[in-house]
Amino acid sequence: MMTKKEKVIEITRMLEEFYPETPVPLDHKDPYTLLVAVLLSAQCTDARVNTVTPSLFQLADNPYDMVEQSVEDIRAIIKPCGLSPRKSKAIWGLSEILIKQHNGEVPASFEDLEALPGVGHKTASVVMAQAFGVPAFPVDTHIHRLAYRWGLSNGKNVDQTEKDLKRLFPKGIWNKLHLQIIFFGREYCPARSHNPLECPICSKFGRKSLMPKTDS
Repeated sequence: MMTKKEKVIEITRMLEEFYPETPVPLDHKDPYTLLVAVLLSAQCTDARVNTVTPSLFQLADNPYDMVEQSVEDIRAIIKPCGLSPRKSKAIWGLSEILIKQHNGEVPASFEDLEALPGVGHKTASVVMAQAFGVPAFPVDTHIHRLAYRWGLSNGKNVDQTEKDLKRLFPKGIWNKLHLQIIFFGREYCPARSHNPLECPICSKFGRKSLMPKTDS
């Protein structure tokens, strides 16, 4: 029987074979536009976010221009992404804080990022990894699900799963690996209508139960 260490090595090899290149899925030009795009991606597909952000960033692609807009104007543009009342307030609010506290720049700090409106640990992790190259392992519900399916974690929530994955995989590959897992999940290991026998990784390492238990 394969040990967990051997499984980790094999999964890493397979993901590298499938996805040697990992372009950032959200269109952006700098840390600020990435931060806004990641915030918009909550409960929304990256593809939809990428159809909305050109109009938003044409209006305002920096915090100084963003605070000149009304929350309602921001909301009208981002409405297709869902949760627009909350997201529009967060975008305006974080822009104001960046101006007042960070000279209009996105801070390269987990603590400072997570203090911004609408920015949780996962969003901060994406920004730290993709904008600043700091090793991070952003775990959303999709990665949480795949980590369980592949027998890499029994975590009941994304925080526990993140700790498990960070312990299993070398720090130097975290930033690329989390994108590889996302791309693989979309193509081969979707949340619904998933046939484990047709999935290259689940067919080798998958559990009988495909859904992790969650905290109530």
